[in-house]
Amino acid sequence: MESWDVVVVGGGPAGAATALAARRSGASVLVLDRADFPRDKVCGDGIAPEALDVLAVLGADPAALVAGHPEVPRLSLRAPRGAVVERDTHRPSHVVPRQVLDARILDAALAAGATFRRHRVRSLEVDDDGVVVDGTLRAGVLVGADGAESVVRRALDLPRNPDDRIAVAIRGYAPEPRLRPGTQVLVTTEQRWPAYAWSFPLGDGRANVGYGELVPGGASREALVAGLHRLLPDVEPADLRAHRLPLSTGRPRQPDGRVLLAGDAASLINPLTGEGIFYAVLSGALAGSAAAAGADAGRVYRRALGRRLGAHLRSTRAASQLSRWPLLMDAAVRGAAADQRVFDDVVALGLADGRLGMRTLAAAVRHLGR
Repeated sequence: MESWDVVVVGGGPAGAATALAARRSGASVLVLDRADFPRDKVCGDGIAPEALDVLAVLGADPAALVAGHPEVPRLSLRAPRGAVVERDTHRPSHVVPRQVLDARILDAALAAGATFRRHRVRSLEVDDDGVVVDGTLRAGVLVGADGAESVVRRALDLPRNPDDRIAVAIRGYAPEPRLRPGTQVLVTTEQRWPAYAWSFPLGDGRANVGYGELVPGGASREALVAGLHRLLPDVEPADLRAHRLPLSTGRPRQPDGRVLLAGDAASLINPLTGEGIFYAVLSGALAGSAAAAGADAGRVYRRALGRRLGAHLRSTRAASQLSRWPLLMDAAVRGAAADQRVFDDVVALGLADGRLGMRTLAAAVRHLGR
């Protein structure tokens, strides 16, 4: 039987980051994915600078990952009742199609010594010495980074998120709207709240545009397309595709043992924004490092996640509950419009690992009813 120190199921950002981290400790790493790369992935394509920071620590070159896609320093947000803030972010983001970004991160992992193989995983068996994949591969530790429909998660008999902890989004590409060139735009309304549409410029005259909402809202394809056209009436995207987003408010407890979950497979999707790339590369980095613990990897990984993201995830859970009141969301946006520091705090909470602090709460309270 073929043996590897670490087998990673899924070659996206979470899986590639896992491979990069595991290779840094000298582990032999095999990445399995049902698709060849490059391949598309339904996503808003935005990559926050904090995600690039994680990848840089793992040895990837951030400039190479975003080459050809200029910085996007400005963000515009419209709250459900019409309040608007538009400011430069503390550090600029990039918008890179996943067909490009994921292949580049995986290439960095392969350059670091990982091996890639196209393979659809069907079964896992855990024993005292490791994890057997489809009866032919043995892993000392296996990391499931295989997305929202994770085969690894099902093999662990972990339940899917409840419907009120799942969002669904539809995404396509269109000519960049002329109203706010070079700006990431997020638009919300009270209708079908909580939901939002986005337009993220790629730097080549096109934009990634889409719309998402919670599953319990009756999110059919027709409703999603209607929501997109309602909030972004001047865009006509092509190649619309939909994707489920298991939110972090419904994430499972990371089990002990030799099987770990990272990224979307671990329901690490920001419930406020649907952002997942930062969580993906960070959880992958932590999983790849924890793999060196062998049979104790699950406990080591769980503790590392708690130290790194615990306070942030508690903040996003609290903020997602508060955001169900559109009046409060409008007040927070007005507070961000009045104070750059509040704006930066809100962006960090939605795109990286920021916390819901007293400055943001106080600003929202001050602007209630204005």
